[in-house]
Amino acid sequence: MRRTLLFCLILLFAEGICNAQPDELDNLKASLPRIKDSLPYIDAINRIGMLMYERNVDSTFYYGKKAREMAWRLKYKKGEADALNNLGIFFDLKGNTQLALRYYNDAYQLYKKQKDSVNSVQTLMNIGMVYQEIGKDDKAKQWFKASLKEGSKLSKDSIMSLVIYNYLLLYPTAFGRDSMRYYLNKARNIAIRYKDERTLVAIGQLIADDRIAHGNRAEGLALLDTTIRETLKERLYYVSMDMLIDMGDQLIKTDPVKAAKYYQQGLDISEKNGYLIYNELLARKLFDLYTSAGDNVKASDYSKQLIRVHDDQQKINNESGVDYLDYALKEEQIKSLKQRSKYQNVLLILVVLACFLAVSVLLVIRHNLKRVKHLNKQIINQNSQMRETLVALEQSQNDNTRMMKIAAHDLRNPIGAITSLAGIMLDHPNRDEEERTMLEMIKEASQNSLELVSDLLQTQFKTEELTKEPVDIGEMLQYCVSLLQNKAEAKGQEIKLQTWPLSVPANREKLWRVMSNLIANAIKFSPEGGVIDIQMAPKEESVLISVKDHGIGIPPEMKDRIFDMFTDAKRTGTAGEQAFGLGLAISKQIVEAHSGSIWFESSPGDQTTFFVDLPFAS
Repeated sequence: MRRTLLFCLILLFAEGICNAQPDELDNLKASLPRIKDSLPYIDAINRIGMLMYERNVDSTFYYGKKAREMAWRLKYKKGEADALNNLGIFFDLKGNTQLALRYYNDAYQLYKKQKDSVNSVQTLMNIGMVYQEIGKDDKAKQWFKASLKEGSKLSKDSIMSLVIYNYLLLYPTAFGRDSMRYYLNKARNIAIRYKDERTLVAIGQLIADDRIAHGNRAEGLALLDTTIRETLKERLYYVSMDMLIDMGDQLIKTDPVKAAKYYQQGLDISEKNGYLIYNELLARKLFDLYTSAGDNVKASDYSKQLIRVHDDQQKINNESGVDYLDYALKEEQIKSLKQRSKYQNVLLILVVLACFLAVSVLLVIRHNLKRVKHLNKQIINQNSQMRETLVALEQSQNDNTRMMKIAAHDLRNPIGAITSLAGIMLDHPNRDEEERTMLEMIKEASQNSLELVSDLLQTQFKTEELTKEPVDIGEMLQYCVSLLQNKAEAKGQEIKLQTWPLSVPANREKLWRVMSNLIANAIKFSPEGGVIDIQMAPKEESVLISVKDHGIGIPPEMKDRIFDMFTDAKRTGTAGEQAFGLGLAISKQIVEAHSGSIWFESSPGDQTTFFVDLPFAS
């Protein structure tokens, strides 16, 4: 843990804390009564807490807790993040790594929200170092890499020399020799650029260790000794602890007497400055060394010193009166209560809104009930008027239909006579061309008129008036095709028919009109030489008949009006054939009277397919 704590704490602020100056600490304490602005006051006590960790780590906890409470109250996020960082250091030094991780992570999240990139990088590094302490090396490396990645985006990257240093210090074997040299040079250049003497001195230790590890032991030990002397010259005593221990560890097998001198030098500095962690560590190393050498007298002295260190630590813990675990638990309880209070407030607001909405809805319902009663009276009156109007309309429609059928019936005989006379006159061999043309026009016009009269007579029938019998649909289609074959051949068209022997209950004459109309339309709107496909497809409860042409198609704007009676959605055929707009409307009435359905699919300018679906049962 010693190496983790060493540079986890160094450079947390720009001035550094490895040689926590008594003057700075005293000056800060003296300035507190003069600071009127609360935010600078929070910054000052956060700094005091940072400087106090070497003397009494409980003071770090005290000032961190105080700063955090003030920052909470004043909503000062920077002060809160710094206080969380101090609490992370406190719990780290106390050996509670889980709480240390929690507070470091909370500090990191706040730094991220404030876009404080430098401190974000630092806390990522601290988290990685704690994971290294507890032996989770994969996670530690993951957090170090995140720190390096985020640090690479910094415009002022002074913190990066420290991040690189700690990564190399903790995981030297994770790098090849070339990579190690590259990162050492990078960290050294950053430290030189920012005149960071502490990191430069510490990097000297890494360079020395690298040389020792790669066969240059004498050169490495000389460099490490020089680095120690420079560190002590600069009075960087806390930094020197790791270096003195490193030197002792390097010499303990080859020159234990010299190793003991370095351990003893470190122990003297640690006792002078009150570094209890290093007091215990160095006393134990000297105890083990003299025990192995069989010098029981000196081993006994260091065992007594170990006991004294433990007593001093226990005394400090007892006198501090800080129950930091209780604080952490209470803090969780406070958070839980705050969350519950927030939830209850939201719930109360929702209940009030629900009550308000309920009252509003009741008022609206009451108002609407009054309106509905008034509207019901109006609707009853309107319904009565509509019934009278419908009765009058039905009577008028029946009269119109009767008159239309009478007129259509009376027109059949004279129009038929005109057609017959025109045919007889055309049979006369001595007609000149002009007369023949006029007679043909008269005959064609009269035939069209007869078709129109027949269509008019087919309208306005009732379903119950239909007389149904079993009708073989395949046979009917063959009959329709044979009747219309001449029209198709006149335009050079081919009719392809696929049938099945299937019967449905139907009115033979009316269903024949539907099929004849669909086939005639296919002939009418197909080009010269076109193909007309007629198919039957038996289904589970019905038969599907399709009539497909490859003609002019139906434009989209006509699709919704194609089945209307007397529709304007009509066009002349490909050979100039006239259309009355009644055939499809009558066909739709007939099909629906048989409980069937009729529809079409069309691609304008390409093809049209009409479908008729007729049930097997009435």
